Amino acid sequence: MAAFRLLIGLAGLMGAAGVALAAASSHGTDASRLATASAMLLFHATAVLAAVALLARGLLHGGIGLIAAFGFVIAATLFAGDLTLRQYAGHSLFPYAAPTGGTLLILSWLAVSVAAVWPGK
Repeated sequence: MAAFRLLIGLAGLMGAAGVALAAASSHGTDASRLATASAMLLFHATAVLAAVALLARGLLHGGIGLIAAFGFVIAATLFAGDLTLRQYAGHSLFPYAAPTGGTLLILSWLAVSVAAVWPGK
């Protein structure tokens, strides 16, 4: 399915960005924001891959699971992008970008929980 391939590719990009930010945080001074952004990307890249695997096996409700997986990608990108921009440019992506990303992550996790117990595909 094309959506699965897209999600796997996006998870790969999230993982690569997470590793790059981890390296940058270990070599930079006062780069705690980058470490947080790295952890957020690496963790949620794995969550996207897990959601795709569960969707492929029919263990998650199809529509809700896809929305949740794309929610992970969008939310983690907003959160990590905002922290990274604050570190390097001194300003945020847009006002409340990190909290918006965090809220979307919470909603995505709730959606995965619902998708796991919702009957049907």
